[in-house]
Amino acid sequence: MTVLKGLLVILLSSVLVNNYVLSRFLGICPFLGASKKFDQASGMGISVTLVMLIATAVTWPIQTYILDRFELGYLQTIIFILVIAALVQMIEIVIGKLSPSLHKSLGVYLPLITTNCAVLGVTINNITDGYNFLESMVSSLGVGLGFMLAMILFSGIRSRIEESKIPAPFKGLASTLIAASFVSLAFFGFAGIVDNLFA
Repeated sequence: MTVLKGLLVILLSSVLVNNYVLSRFLGICPFLGASKKFDQASGMGISVTLVMLIATAVTWPIQTYILDRFELGYLQTIIFILVIAALVQMIEIVIGKLSPSLHKSLGVYLPLITTNCAVLGVTINNITDGYNFLESMVSSLGVGLGFMLAMILFSGIRSRIEESKIPAPFKGLASTLIAASFVSLAFFGFAGIVDNLFA
């Protein structure tokens, strides 16, 4: 039961409290760029979650059984970036075959998952936080779900912004950044809730 409780804390903390987009400000580029429409936002969220899970499943054993064993830890960032880039290319090919419309709507943002610092951040943070393989996978799932939640919520907010009458100085990026800051502040309200749930 203690193991399950620990995994639930990791999952909920990753989704709500330590949301990579809204509290750590990682993955901002696709958050602002690919959140104009619900389909685009959900597609990007699913793609990033999938990349995070696969990247963690590949990078954790590489770190544990190769880099740590042979004292090559200084190569971590380079190796992880190469692994993530290869995974994104494979996922882009699969999405292109299975859903050409989603592939077209994501456009340039799909290849940008390669440079999405949230993906690299979660793989490195799982190692530095000392998570075992299962904990790392749960953490990556939580971070991916948190990313997708932020994208979907923000796509709804942006659709409301576009329908609203906004003063000229606040149109465009200014209103988007102000809305993003309010959403970020709202997520800070979850701090302490996860700890109290499992106290």
